Amino acid sequence: MDLLGLRKEIDKIDAQLIPLLLKRMSLAEDVAKYKVERGIPVLNEEREQQILENVAQKCGEHGETIKTVFSATMDASRALQHKIIGGGKQLRQQITAALDRKNDAYKNITVACQGVDGAYSSVTANALFPDAGIKFYKQFEDVFEAVDKGEAKFGVIPVENSTAGSVHESYDLIMKYRFYVVGAYDLKIEHCLCAKPGTKYEDITDVYSHPQALSQCNYFLKSFNFTGVNYTNTAAAAKFVSESEKNNIAVICSQLAAKKYGLKILRKSVQNSNNNTTRFIVISKELVIEENADKISLIFATPHKTGSLYRVLGRFSMAGLNLTKLESRPKGNGDFSYYFYVDVLGSVKDETTLDLICALSDELPNFAFLGNFHECE
Repeated sequence: MDLLGLRKEIDKIDAQLIPLLLKRMSLAEDVAKYKVERGIPVLNEEREQQILENVAQKCGEHGETIKTVFSATMDASRALQHKIIGGGKQLRQQITAALDRKNDAYKNITVACQGVDGAYSSVTANALFPDAGIKFYKQFEDVFEAVDKGEAKFGVIPVENSTAGSVHESYDLIMKYRFYVVGAYDLKIEHCLCAKPGTKYEDITDVYSHPQALSQCNYFLKSFNFTGVNYTNTAAAAKFVSESEKNNIAVICSQLAAKKYGLKILRKSVQNSNNNTTRFIVISKELVIEENADKISLIFATPHKTGSLYRVLGRFSMAGLNLTKLESRPKGNGDFSYYFYVDVLGSVKDETTLDLICALSDELPNFAFLGNFHECE
């Protein structure tokens, strides 16, 4: 049989499968109604596992492949049941309340940033909250603590750079505190090599800056055989260099920080890429959803079973949602288990999207809806 003939045979089988799958989905609707009446949860892991094991046994060498097909079918059936039942009631109510709430959260506020005046975080905070007071803290976790204690309404922290990648400390703190993400901002970063007036270029041996900034400029540092020295923040490093008595040190920081601390710019644009951008997020203890919110952040864990993450990610695809970020971070319990942080393009005002998030909140361990927000550039 030639290829055309084989394809016709496949089409015949597909034609037989479609009505069977539709009948299965119809029965799933009946199952959902039965469960609603008796208060039975949608997910029955034991039954699903029994079905999959039975499939594997019956399908021989194709067992694992056919299991994947059946897994997707059960996921689709479960999604339909959640929609009928209205899963994730508590989260659904919380999101609905946030959407209905009149937003006056940005009036007379204080915003927490890590570092000192002139830091990239403060540039972002001023761009997002031009009328807010900005309070600076030494460490990233201090920013979270300030928001937790009510010292600041919002906190601004960097989470990712287009050159150096994720800021792992930030993601670990997001996992720990589970605050809401209520905004994001992409800031174009131009790093400069700066030093005290009178410092000679050829005398420089050590260059201070935040580890992320040093990583973003590592080609430049290597080309001049400079030693990068980690500091808490680019602007704080600029302040340190300006107050130091040493004449062999410099800093990688912004032009704004150089001007603020009286440093001379020895060289501009020392970053590896001209398209160097850092993504900052705004954290809050209160869920705030703006009208133009179009990105969703979630945290969850998955069971230690083959294909568990694959099946969760498949649910987003099934709902027509595009993932833009997937970050895994260790739980810290010593057994190589992980939390997953996910960014998804979408809005909770879309019924299908809201149904999915609420369904996952019922099914997944350690699930957290972090927010629905708009990312400014």
